[in-house]
Amino acid sequence: MKVFGLTGGVGMGKSAASEWLLRKHIPVIDTDSLARKVVEPGSPVLKEIEQAFGANCIDAMGCLRRETLAAIVFSDPVARQTLESITHPVIRKLWKTQVESWRAECLPLGVVVIPLLFETGAEQELDATVCIACSAASQQKRLADRGWSPLQIEQRLAAQWPIHQKIAKANFVAWSEGPLDVLGAQLERIFEDAGARD
Repeated sequence: MKVFGLTGGVGMGKSAASEWLLRKHIPVIDTDSLARKVVEPGSPVLKEIEQAFGANCIDAMGCLRRETLAAIVFSDPVARQTLESITHPVIRKLWKTQVESWRAECLPLGVVVIPLLFETGAEQELDATVCIACSAASQQKRLADRGWSPLQIEQRLAAQWPIHQKIAKANFVAWSEGPLDVLGAQLERIFEDAGARD
């Protein structure tokens, strides 16, 4: 089995790539989804977050106030490191468990979507990496279309490696400026070239 890591800048098309992979019946696990799962009400991770950042981060229903926490961690690198030290080990354990499940099923290929793939050194545990990228102008427009303010965009970009660094470290790069089928054609070639679709 070959395990690919898929990464890219925020707003650069990782979700679109995941959508294409799933359409092709390629198993995908998205660590953003795992990040939401590990902070469900009553979870040990959520309790650690409350201890680290205060009860104001939890609403009356026991759910994480994501906007409140984001405002804290994206304006303070030390706070962000604290949050990552709480969440990242648990998330990594979950995706590695999923990979082992794929191996047990003798699947030929699996893809793990990790926004901070290189930042966390996860490439050491993967067979190959794919970076999804687009122009800075397209990225800015996509993030603005999400309703993010210029400050929010600046803070989130500062929390990740610049895209040129991710591109330089990745085994493969797919450009996401065009429609999904154009991105899909690139991904098809990448997996064929890597011998992952034998």
